[in-house]
Amino acid sequence: LKPAIAPRGERDGEIYFNGTKLDETDLRTQSEKIGFVMQNPESQIVTDKVWHELAFALENLGMKTAEIRLRVAEMASYFGIDDWFDKKTAELSGGQKQILNLAAVMAMHPDILILDEPTSRLDPIAGERFLETVNKINKDLGVTVILTEHRLENIFSFADRIVVMDNGKIIADGEPKKIGEIASNLPEFVKLSLPAAMKIFASTSEKGDAPVCVRDGRNWLGSQNIFCKKVERKSIVFSEKNSIELKNISFKYEKDSDDILHSMNLKIPQGCIFALLGGNGAGKSTLFKIILGIEKPYSGKIKINGNVAAMPQEVQTLFASRTVQDELREMSQSSEEIKKAAELTQIENLLKNHPFDLSGGEQQRVAVAKLLLCERDIYFFDEPTKGMDAEFKKIFSNILSELKAKNKTVVIISHDIDFCAENAELCAMLFDRNISAVNTTDKFFDGNRFYTTAANKISKGFIDGAITEKDVIECIKK
Repeated sequence: LKPAIAPRGERDGEIYFNGTKLDETDLRTQSEKIGFVMQNPESQIVTDKVWHELAFALENLGMKTAEIRLRVAEMASYFGIDDWFDKKTAELSGGQKQILNLAAVMAMHPDILILDEPTSRLDPIAGERFLETVNKINKDLGVTVILTEHRLENIFSFADRIVVMDNGKIIADGEPKKIGEIASNLPEFVKLSLPAAMKIFASTSEKGDAPVCVRDGRNWLGSQNIFCKKVERKSIVFSEKNSIELKNISFKYEKDSDDILHSMNLKIPQGCIFALLGGNGAGKSTLFKIILGIEKPYSGKIKINGNVAAMPQEVQTLFASRTVQDELREMSQSSEEIKKAAELTQIENLLKNHPFDLSGGEQQRVAVAKLLLCERDIYFFDEPTKGMDAEFKKIFSNILSELKAKNKTVVIISHDIDFCAENAELCAMLFDRNISAVNTTDKFFDGNRFYTTAANKISKGFIDGAITEKDVIECIKK
C-alpha cells in the first residue's frame, strides 16, 4: 500500500490512490499523503530529540522553517507531547515512542494512515490510549485508517469495516457485527481472535447482533439467567524450592540517575508458570537482564537454582545464520529433535528461509523452536506473544504446559494479559521500581479494575472469580 517503503518484489494487480494508480504517484506525494506507523516503535525513530523527530520528515520535504514550527507546535499540542517535547527519544517509554511516531507521521497531513500492529509492544492501558488517539484522528480529521492487528479486543468497537485474510486471500469482509454473526463459519484462528464479548456470545445458541465491546457484553450478560455465580478452582500447591530468589535488588544505568529498580524482593517457585506484568518503562526488561546476568545491580543478591534459556524481546538478536535450519542446528545436531521442534512451532516450510526474511510472528516461532532445543531448568520469555496470531498462541500455551509437566520453571514478561490469565499460575505487577503485588492468577486479575481481562470486566458483579472467556462460558452453560 506504500511502495516507497517496499520498492522491490513482484506484484500483480493495481492499487489506486485517490483515483490515480499508485505506481504513477510520485514519491513525495506518497511520503506526504500515505502515512505509515511501524510495529516496532524503535524502528521508526531516527533522531535523538522529540522535537527534532516531529520536524525531521518536514525538513526532508524542504518545507519552510515557519511552516515546520507551526506544524510541530500543533502536533505537540494535539498529541499531548508538550511535557516531553525537549526530552531525548531514548528516554521515552514504549507508549510515548509510538505516540511520537504517530504525531511525526500526522505532521505531514496524510489522507491515509496505515498502522502495522501498532499496539503489539504496548501495555494494555497505553494500547487503549493509542487506539483512542487513532480513533480521534479518524473522527476529527476524516483520515482513512487502515490497521493490521492480532489483538482485536479494542479494535472492533472503533472499526467501521473488518477484513479477514488467510493465506493471502480475503475470507470475510463486513461491519464488525456482521463478522460476529458469521464467526461460526470462519476458520478457528478468526474465532480465537474475536473480542471476548463476541466469543462468549458465540458460545450460546442466541441469534441477533453480537455484543462488540465490554459495555455491550455486560448488558447482554445481565439479561441472561446465570445460575452459576462463582468459578470453582482447584487450589495450587507450589514447590517450597525456589528457582529464582531476588533480595533487596537495586539498579540504575548511570551513577547520577534515578533507580530503575529499588530494594526489590521476589521469589519464583520451581516448576511454576510465572507472569510479570507492568506498564511500558516500568523496568520489566531491565529485571530480565539482571536475572540473566547481562546487567548487574549495585546492591542486593540474586540466587538462580538451575541453568537458564531466554528469549529476548528483540528475537532478531538470536539469529546469526543464513537459514532457519542452520539456526536450529546451532542448538542441536539431532535431525529428529529439529524436526520435532519445527513441527511443534509450525515452521517446517520456513527452514530454508533466511531468518530476517520472515515476518515478526514467524521470527517469534523460530525463537521458540530454538529455546525448545535447549534442555534447561528455567525458561524466560520476554514479550513472547507479540506478532503471534491467536491460533499459534494456543499452540504456545500447550508448549508451556509441556515444560511445566517436566517440572521446568517458566517466566513470562508480557503485556498480553489475556494470555497470562489463561496460562500463568502466579502473576506479579512491577510498579514504582518494585514488585507491588504477587498473587495467584485468578486473585491477581479479579482484584484489578482496569489492569485485567475483558472477560473479567464483562462478568464482574455477575460471576465471581471469572477471568477468562472459558470461565464465563462454563458458568453460562451450567
